[in-house]
Amino acid sequence: MPVTRLKLGKLKVVRRQLLQRYEHQPFVSCLAGLYGCQWRRYQRARAQPGECCCSKVECGSFGLLILTFFLSFLFLYFWSEAQNDYNDFDWFNFGTLGFWFPWSLVLLVIAASLFTYIALLLVLALCLLSEGQRLYLHWSHKTGIVVTLAFSVTATAILSDLWSKEWKTLLLSLQVTAPFLHVAAVSLMVILAWPIALHFFRMNKRVRQVAVLGLYLSVLFTLYLVPLGMYSPCIKEAGTLGPAPKLIGHRGAPMLAPENTVMSFEKAVEAGGEGLETDVTISYDGVPFLMHDSTLRRTTNVAEVFPNRTHLDASMFTWAELQQLNAGDWFLSRDPFGTVSSLSEVDCSQAQNQSVPSLAQFLEVAARSGGLVLFDLRRPPYGHPYSQSYINITLQVVQAHINSSQVLWLPSEDRELVQAVDPQLQQTSGEKASIKELTDGHITRLNLHYSTMSQQQISKYQSENISTNLYVISQPWLYTLAWCAGAQSVTTNSIHILSNIDKPLFLMTPEEYSLMWILTDAVSAFLIIAVFIFHWWRERGLPFWSGSRQTHENGPYSKFRTELSDVWSISSVNVRPDLRSTPSSPSNPHLPTITEE
Repeated sequence: MPVTRLKLGKLKVVRRQLLQRYEHQPFVSCLAGLYGCQWRRYQRARAQPGECCCSKVECGSFGLLILTFFLSFLFLYFWSEAQNDYNDFDWFNFGTLGFWFPWSLVLLVIAASLFTYIALLLVLALCLLSEGQRLYLHWSHKTGIVVTLAFSVTATAILSDLWSKEWKTLLLSLQVTAPFLHVAAVSLMVILAWPIALHFFRMNKRVRQVAVLGLYLSVLFTLYLVPLGMYSPCIKEAGTLGPAPKLIGHRGAPMLAPENTVMSFEKAVEAGGEGLETDVTISYDGVPFLMHDSTLRRTTNVAEVFPNRTHLDASMFTWAELQQLNAGDWFLSRDPFGTVSSLSEVDCSQAQNQSVPSLAQFLEVAARSGGLVLFDLRRPPYGHPYSQSYINITLQVVQAHINSSQVLWLPSEDRELVQAVDPQLQQTSGEKASIKELTDGHITRLNLHYSTMSQQQISKYQSENISTNLYVISQPWLYTLAWCAGAQSVTTNSIHILSNIDKPLFLMTPEEYSLMWILTDAVSAFLIIAVFIFHWWRERGLPFWSGSRQTHENGPYSKFRTELSDVWSISSVNVRPDLRSTPSSPSNPHLPTITEE
């Protein structure tokens, strides 16, 4: 008498219950479906004791996934820490391409999206490994990995070539983020301990075991020792932090108003700026005015008013011609910092009607505020009527509109003559030099790029009464570093943001940092050891291999096989004795076979 449909139905029910008992079916189905589009149970397989977690091709795919994860993270971290200079990057592209577009933010969004995609794939893979599943990555994800890898490598290479100084910014950022990155990396190693321990105790080849465990421990111990090489000016003894650096508005407050306009400087003063920075050019008829670029194309509507003179040097325009230009419309239309939407209607209306200001107008704003004034002076091109006397004209305007002691004189040309004419000016140098060279040149302040930041050098110059100003610092974390390093002042685009910071974002004593480091390493080591002991205990009844046959007499799989045998005892009830044979018996070819997935 053949096995009835009822008994076969019961057999399938029991089998399904057993499989669900030993496998989190919905969870694993979701993982395998998202990772390899293996939504059906028969499409996937578990990695049995002694087996590798995946084929050679899938091992290569998994290795490529890990490599892509780290390279995409490197680029995302590199580019996110470069936010301080996004404005420079976008204007560089404007000068190259001839039109404005926020390329920096687009690049950041792409990098973040690709990294998130790769990180999710890696999480799915680790979860599958933790469930003992064999990996199979769908071809579409393999394509996505290759695309992400190509993007990360190409973008990093191009930016390294065009903007190599940003690597210094990345190194500086580690002085703030390294302690937290260390904690995150060690936590990741703790999470990885679970799948690594699981497969370590199931491997049957000693060479493979040694390779996996050796690599894991090498990375772990390297992370444990990383803090020994950690340096940050913000790890200092209590009570040794100096006063916050003074804030000097870079071309005013360019996030709140069009740069180098009267409105911009007034906004900087309102936001709490203690100084103002600008750039001075001499008009064709001898009027010093404010303009950073060599041409008027970027920050005025010169293309509309003088369409045939857009590429002329700004100093080749007369003052009357300059007054015909609008210096505010571009700010509202291009929104270089993404801040226009936060401005009131009154501010937008005022910004729209800004004109190119003269040096005299700028100095009057500074004189009313009583703050410092820092400006660079561009020499007019050859053939300009005032190419030889531009310094004297500028000095005359300075002396007529502001107290000379408020002025940080940055131009290096004819410095000795300028010092002799007006000794009250604070001579400022844009280059590092020895103490002797600086004192001989009557230098009282240095104006240096933030990438040259050094606590030791700042302290050395300060001991000789030479102050240090760092430019351009707009991100709070960079301001924190400048504060901890002892800088006396910083030039910034975000004066309204930095003025609200009353303490460094990151500040620790050496004792606090050592405690944080030791606790992180000790707790992680305890958890990792516990994970390995747990897996050793769980797998201790599963001998790896016995000759060419696996044995599962005492481990967790033995119970599974025992209950499978119970299934056959259920199916054999009321069946003729001649039909009661093993499922694999040739005499019963029509009976279904139950195999462990």
